[in-house]
Amino acid sequence: MHEMSITQSVVEICEKNAEGRRVLAVTLEIGELSGVVAEAVEFCFEACIRDTLLEDARLTIERVPGRGECPACRASFPLKTYFDPCPSCGAYGVRVTAGEELRVKELEVE
Repeated sequence: MHEMSITQSVVEICEKNAEGRRVLAVTLEIGELSGVVAEAVEFCFEACIRDTLLEDARLTIERVPGRGECPACRASFPLKTYFDPCPSCGAYGVRVTAGEELRVKELEVE
């Protein structure tokens, strides 16, 4: 499960940016197309924050829906997978404009 190593990296990023202060809350953005299972990150978070500055911190995950733009007709639309054709003209090779995010959006410290 790569979510464990991702969550460990999130904890490291948060500790570095907390500069020694206790972390109260973390908000993550996880895109639908990122390949990261948000529920697994939530599960791993509890294990990864033990004995760190994040112990007892609240985790909020904001899911970012996938969006794409057609290179042929310039339509913008919801995207569920990388290989969906444009719903307007049927063209393939859609450019992903949202949904690949995986980032710490907010960090609340004491």
